[in-house]
Amino acid sequence: MRVSHLFGTTLREAPGDADIASHQLLLRAGYVRQLASGIFSYLPLAQRSLLKIARILREELDEIGGQEISLPVVHPAEIWQATGRWYEIDDTMARFQDRRGRDMLLAMTHEEVVAQIASTEVRSYRQLPILVYQIQTKFRDELRSRGGLIRVREFLMKDSYSLDRDHEGLQRQYDAHFGAYLEIGRRAGLSLLPVLSDVGMMGGKVAHEFMYVTEIGEDSLVRCSACDYSANLEVARFDRGDAPDEAVKPIERVHTPASKTIAELSSFLGVEPERTGKIIFFMGTFPGGIDDEGFERLVIAIVRGDMDANPIQVQRHAGALALRPAHDEEIEAVGAVAGFASPIGIERHGTLVIVDELVAMSPNLILGANEPDYHLLNTNCGRDYEADVVGGIAAASEGAPCPECREALQLIRGVEVGNIFQLGTKYSEALGAYYTDEEGEERPIVLGSYGIGLGRLLACVAEEHRDERGLALPVSVAPFEVSLVSLARSGETAAAAEDLYERMKAAEVEVLFDDRDTSPGVKLNDADLQGMPLRLLVSERSLKAGGAELKRRTESEARLVPLEDVVDTVTAEIAALEAELASAGA
Repeated sequence: MRVSHLFGTTLREAPGDADIASHQLLLRAGYVRQLASGIFSYLPLAQRSLLKIARILREELDEIGGQEISLPVVHPAEIWQATGRWYEIDDTMARFQDRRGRDMLLAMTHEEVVAQIASTEVRSYRQLPILVYQIQTKFRDELRSRGGLIRVREFLMKDSYSLDRDHEGLQRQYDAHFGAYLEIGRRAGLSLLPVLSDVGMMGGKVAHEFMYVTEIGEDSLVRCSACDYSANLEVARFDRGDAPDEAVKPIERVHTPASKTIAELSSFLGVEPERTGKIIFFMGTFPGGIDDEGFERLVIAIVRGDMDANPIQVQRHAGALALRPAHDEEIEAVGAVAGFASPIGIERHGTLVIVDELVAMSPNLILGANEPDYHLLNTNCGRDYEADVVGGIAAASEGAPCPECREALQLIRGVEVGNIFQLGTKYSEALGAYYTDEEGEERPIVLGSYGIGLGRLLACVAEEHRDERGLALPVSVAPFEVSLVSLARSGETAAAAEDLYERMKAAEVEVLFDDRDTSPGVKLNDADLQGMPLRLLVSERSLKAGGAELKRRTESEARLVPLEDVVDTVTAEIAALEAELASAGA
């Protein structure tokens, strides 16, 4: 490819709304252009990188038995209504009606479609296991797109689906994807951290996310450096320790002026925060009937004063479709007083009280009296108020004891590159995907679902492989293997560069040839910005010295290579880069 014919130009500066380095560099290097919020066009450089990523994905999925398919982007609402997700998913799902008034949607994922097809194509246990996958455009109407390709609305995704006769078979395919995802990351030059995660809208009981650990990440993660435990903060466990062993005391109302926060209350009463309880008010949206959009209900979460509530766990224990912070008037409507609240004495009809398991075990905690400037000493769950639900709703924190080894947990941040889910039989039962076993009994097919975002993976690779001059992409993902830069001032130099270009193409080296009539500085800066692994420079000076200058993008010094040896040397250097990438995960 000649740069003079390349569709897409480099930019000296990134647009002001590009907030992270990978977004800035992919724009400046001419890889992508933004059409609308969260919607991007992939120019030739990005498209070549995405095709390379897709090849890695196909090879790894084929290796574990995958069969490639292609499924519709537009779905009828009925199949999503059958599984209930039509009613459970918020406006992230792009719904519309066709000209006949039939409810439709743009695909976010394809569990329903795969289950529907399985209901017609799978009859016997002899056909199982099956693994199918596709690489296809999806759409999710994200409320807040950010980070360039990190969080978008339209995106390219590899989604695969396993079909098994039992949970043992599902576990084997789940484990195969687990290993394949780590290998995909390694081949793309990215170290991925697998963490336990929430099943979210997918359902099922077990899920993992594969995270690129970075400060720009939106996800908070928990990791133990002493053992293998790691999890998304949404589902992270920690060792809560034992509750104090003491006798239950009589409840007592005390005056606590200007003590609305846990810190103020602890200071005023001279107690540690763990002797207090913290109340958090949410409004939860709960499912209604088939034709009902649902209803709202006040959710009161109680954790110990030295901890914070985990909204995902509160939502899960509540059985809510969504949570939002409650407004003051909604809190006051049940007789509670923000800053001095407790479930004691409030109107319980229409409220749901969820108590952390440590609070339920802890005697004599201090809670609000639902009266300004007053608290209650020695409150006890079960005696003074009843919990509707008791569960682990407290969030893990920096330094909390690991649930496996009790060493201190670390909080880190990351970007979710891929995820895997053990779905079970939810979708197959809803859509009639059954098989007949050896005894002639009908049983539901056991499903798994596995996704990786190609654009997000490219963005994470760009975030990881860069420097102050631009991108420095690994050979497995870079659009081209070599940037050939001609600094010709004479016909002889131009002819030498043209000859090298043709020889490398004949040797099937991927080469981007900068043949433009522009300044040396612009050409060299663009080569660095675009980030190909190798740069080959042809100039009057290099020819006088006996050849062309070859350097890696990540190195500062070039070496002179005789013209007759360039193709062999470049080929050997590419092989060395590939070998280094292969050994990185060994």
